[in-house]
Amino acid sequence: MEKVRRILVHLSRDKSVPQCAKFVQSITDHFARNSLDDHVRVNCSLENNRFVLYDTGEKGCQTQLTRARFCPFKHLTDTGAAALPDDILNRGVDVGVAVLLQTANQRLLLTRRAANLRIFPNVWVPPGGHVELDETLLDAGLRELREETGLELNPDDVSSQLLGLWESVFPPMLSIGPPKRHHIVTYILLHSPMSHLQLQAFLKPEPAEVSACLWVDASLVKAIVSAVDGEEEPVHLPSNVPQSVSVVEVSSTGELRESAMPASVLCNRAPAQGEDVERVSTGTKYALELWLRTLESQG
Repeated sequence: MEKVRRILVHLSRDKSVPQCAKFVQSITDHFARNSLDDHVRVNCSLENNRFVLYDTGEKGCQTQLTRARFCPFKHLTDTGAAALPDDILNRGVDVGVAVLLQTANQRLLLTRRAANLRIFPNVWVPPGGHVELDETLLDAGLRELREETGLELNPDDVSSQLLGLWESVFPPMLSIGPPKRHHIVTYILLHSPMSHLQLQAFLKPEPAEVSACLWVDASLVKAIVSAVDGEEEPVHLPSNVPQSVSVVEVSSTGELRESAMPASVLCNRAPAQGEDVERVSTGTKYALELWLRTLESQG
């Protein structure tokens, strides 16, 4: 059987020939001025089935690359890296795309990953997945949106913009276990001319991927991003945020049922030990913060 090719991250500094990033390499560190920086500016370009990150000033689209303060590759020692299995060490760094679908009435669609998934089960994220060969980022985002939620959007009917990049690692902390997956996730904002109620009528989530769907507004998003992962201060829901939110549960056979879920679930933080909890992913919180900035810039 022919080996499936993947789109991998390549890196270029000072106009050097792009080289495939190593699995154990901190992509953020590669472009940072010092090892404490968690935010860097890079240029990115999807070319010849390679996702290339350049120094700012090179070709491509300029954007922000961010990692969690507890990113495993920020803290992994040489000894810890050498102990990883060869099949992990040789993976390279994958490319993902996630779609923040903004409706005409300024709601965003989040989905809860199915419980049987190996990576981040039961975690709330935007629809998304891997970029396939010969796809553009927008094509990949629209395909993943269709496959996971049943929403089929015409590229001519939506406007899009790149919000930012996130260095994603699973497990998300070394205290939980050694790294098994390493991605650069591209967050794309799509503007739909339809309201969330209009789009809701076309929802047909894939139960193997999605166990629930939720439309969030800016007030709820502000509460979600206030629950910063890695901090311990208690999170209190603002008075303008309801105690419960309406979600669409997806059965194993694809049947949909509306139910109420405590809004506090969305404000859970990533645990440093033990089993993960139902929460919004750290990378998604980053993307939601970027979305709030776009709303502010629109006045």
